[in-house]
Amino acid sequence: MATYDLEEQEKIDELKSWWEVYGTLVIVIAAICIAGVFGTQLWNHYQKQQSQQAAELFISLQQIELSKDPKKIGDAARLLMEGFSDSGFASRAAMIAAYANVDIDDTQNTRGFLQWVLDNSKENELRDLARLRLVSLLLDQKRHDEALKLLGNEHAESFDGLYEDLKGDIFTAKGNIPEARVAYQIAINKIGIKSGYRNIIQMKLDALIVLKQ
Repeated sequence: MATYDLEEQEKIDELKSWWEVYGTLVIVIAAICIAGVFGTQLWNHYQKQQSQQAAELFISLQQIELSKDPKKIGDAARLLMEGFSDSGFASRAAMIAAYANVDIDDTQNTRGFLQWVLDNSKENELRDLARLRLVSLLLDQKRHDEALKLLGNEHAESFDGLYEDLKGDIFTAKGNIPEARVAYQIAINKIGIKSGYRNIIQMKLDALIVLKQ
């Protein structure tokens, strides 16, 4: 029995020695693990709360959009853009505000909202749409080279037809008929056969053929 007690005491002494060396480290690791669990839960709750608030603001924006008041729409959009820039709602809000300003020919604000989408949106499709709208503005302002440079950015293949069509418009405006004809033909080849927009592009191409004659 005494031998057993001695063995037990030796184990206890070894445990004490081990704890003196590693005890603090064990406590720290345990604290980190506990903090990690609660930290993750808090972060998830915060993210959920942010998403809900962004959604509520976007619903309010959609209601304000019915007013057709670009200033009110822009102010509501900026709340999302400034407070919830990482959310998909912010980029959509910026697009809504851009189109609202197009209706009153406010080029400066329109460009600002579209550029924000290009700089901040994480969705390729929204950036592609914003770029098309921005190129159209540059075309209206006869800033042809700047517009062509912007069209040269990488975009989704599904937008090839629209990009080439706009490129054809720019070349036509510049008087570069051969380049315009090539762009329109590529656009026709890229646009789906059943798309009604394909006929519009064909009309542009036919007009260039007549112009050549």
